[in-house]
Amino acid sequence: MPALAALAALATAARAMLPATVAVATADPMAVAQIAWPGETLPNAVLTRQREFAAGRSAARAALHQLGHPATALPMGPDRAPIWPPGLTGSITHSATLCLVAVTHTANLVGVDLEPATPLSPDLWDVVLRPEEQAVLAGNPNAPFLAKLIFSAKEAAYKAQYARSRTLLDFDALQIVFAENTFTARFTQNVPGYAIGATLIGRATTIQNHFLTIVSG
Repeated sequence: MPALAALAALATAARAMLPATVAVATADPMAVAQIAWPGETLPNAVLTRQREFAAGRSAARAALHQLGHPATALPMGPDRAPIWPPGLTGSITHSATLCLVAVTHTANLVGVDLEPATPLSPDLWDVVLRPEEQAVLAGNPNAPFLAKLIFSAKEAAYKAQYARSRTLLDFDALQIVFAENTFTARFTQNVPGYAIGATLIGRATTIQNHFLTIVSG
């Protein structure tokens, strides 16, 4: 599918999964026209990474415009997260071919993640999956793909909670339970703003040969 059609399909899928208070925008990481603004550069990054980074910032500015905010540079903070304008928070995700951004007001939470719909390497299962998550997948012929989907769900939940907790989490800090196209991310440890057992709710779909997971609230 041509890039513009793929991006339109991604935007439509994300829009359907998010409340109207969240602005959504996409960009093509392969487009050479994507240019980072001053303060946004990654001087030591390879060209591919620079393009992905610039695409994310370009889409972020488009999302800001939807919320009535002027275009501005979005530098990376010491924690490597984007520094959003006061009163706003957002999430940026990209693969080699697609980039998606969601931005909302800080009273809300949002986390988005895109992952190629490929199996998760068995070498990563013990790193990414808790024992109970592995137990659920046992014997399922689609387990390697579902493991990748759980990975994506944890990434989306991590991004959503980080705006509030400012805490780096290991994968075992969240337990993912799927119910068709929705999932619950349960905290397995105390985190600023979240006690053990607190949950975040997310949604998932497959679009353009990618897993798309979104947490909002």
